[in-house]
Amino acid sequence: MTTTRHHSMAMTKIQFANTEDKQEFSKYPTKAGRRSLSRSISQSSTDSYSSAASYTDSSDDETSPRDKAQVNTQGSSDFCVKNIKQAEFGRREIEIAEQDMSALISLRKRAQGEKPLAGAKIVGCTHITAQTAVLIETLVALGAQCRWTACNIYSTQNEVAAALAETGVPVFAWKGESEDDFWWCIDRCVNREGWQANMILDDGGDLTHWVYKKYPSVFKKVRGIVEESVTGVHRLYQLSKAGKLCVPAMNVNDSVTKQKFDNLYCCRESILDGLKRTTDIMFGGKQVVVCGYGEVGKGCCTALKALGAIVCITEIDPICALQACMDGFRVVKLSEVIRQMDVVITCTGNKNVVTREQLDRMKNGCIVCNMGHSNTEIDVASLRSPELTWERVRSQVDHIIWPDGKRVVLLAEGRLLNLSCSTVPTFVLSITATTQALAVIELFNAPEGRYKQDVYLLPKKMDEYVASLHLPNFDAHLTELSDEQAKYMGLNKNGPFKPNYYRY
Repeated sequence: MTTTRHHSMAMTKIQFANTEDKQEFSKYPTKAGRRSLSRSISQSSTDSYSSAASYTDSSDDETSPRDKAQVNTQGSSDFCVKNIKQAEFGRREIEIAEQDMSALISLRKRAQGEKPLAGAKIVGCTHITAQTAVLIETLVALGAQCRWTACNIYSTQNEVAAALAETGVPVFAWKGESEDDFWWCIDRCVNREGWQANMILDDGGDLTHWVYKKYPSVFKKVRGIVEESVTGVHRLYQLSKAGKLCVPAMNVNDSVTKQKFDNLYCCRESILDGLKRTTDIMFGGKQVVVCGYGEVGKGCCTALKALGAIVCITEIDPICALQACMDGFRVVKLSEVIRQMDVVITCTGNKNVVTREQLDRMKNGCIVCNMGHSNTEIDVASLRSPELTWERVRSQVDHIIWPDGKRVVLLAEGRLLNLSCSTVPTFVLSITATTQALAVIELFNAPEGRYKQDVYLLPKKMDEYVASLHLPNFDAHLTELSDEQAKYMGLNKNGPFKPNYYRY
């Protein structure tokens, strides 16, 4: 979080390798009115998600967007973005993203005539990038009215937010928000006179939490919630367990297409991209420990092993540990191998996976980074101590220097490596966005009684439909069951082809 970062940095000796980095660091806004040291914001919202695809320098103008009077070409001022004049550039970004999101565009064309979301008033809180803009504009094309804000204070592409605002979508977001700005944007998104949301599309659960706490009457009238993140889904299950979830919710995070593509295949590519861009490391022969062998860990290990790295795993789950063994990886305790490691990667979603004691024992030049959901996995707070020196060597790369001269290379201050230091493939985001769009359509149009006040997984048929929409990208041709085969297997020829308990 920006505020915590400044507070803690003040107590730590900071050195900058060059003048440019010093100037960039000092550009962060410091208005007291925009700062709050409370820690109520969720980790998912404060994780760095700086999009490398965004070429806008958020610090060009230090005036807060909240203090600007801006109007789009339609005469509307119902938005708050960094600079509405960047809309044309943002439009080009969105058009580029559309090229690799053919499935979502296909869904838009197929359903546009029917307007399945006519009457839907969707309030959304996601990362605002060119790819999510394609999702938002698809929802609008299908008949929905949308108001949008960012789920992360670092992730917004300012030019894309401007492009959306220019087309008439009320957007309240900019890159580099303070915590106060973050909650102000959410409130402006929800609290509009004469407009009341009946659907929530969330990433992290902050929007849902805000509506539940501050606008309970609105929350009770919502027809459905669609949530895509681990954190947000966990919070929904907590509400459900406590009997406080009074609307149906769709858990998109655990849909097969989202899990496999967003977590496994995406991380298999982006782990290398993030490490190469920040450190220029050569992987052959390097000793790497990956903490966690879930979908993210599996993707990371596959990529690292393919480039010749010597990879070992830490795990708490015997099933995942056995999988790692069968895939040819040693399963170890971190404390046993920490002195020999060249690279340490966390991807567990837990806290204090790498402790200060382990950081003290690392060898000179060890690279430490996180691929998990939140920035709690590495105990970065313990490194904000007077005896250690922080040296910013390039964007998102810090050398932590011990009194004896040892250096540990910390990437993205322990936040998500791939989303902070590189980019995520548009094709992967197409799969997630298509899943979200179908979940919204399903919940909004479901007859009364189909979904009760609980958390549901995306129906298997829809998961298969999302996959089928993306097959043309590979010129893939599915084999069709004959009537005899379908009868023998007890299946419908058009699916679903697997039971709900099937493990892909």
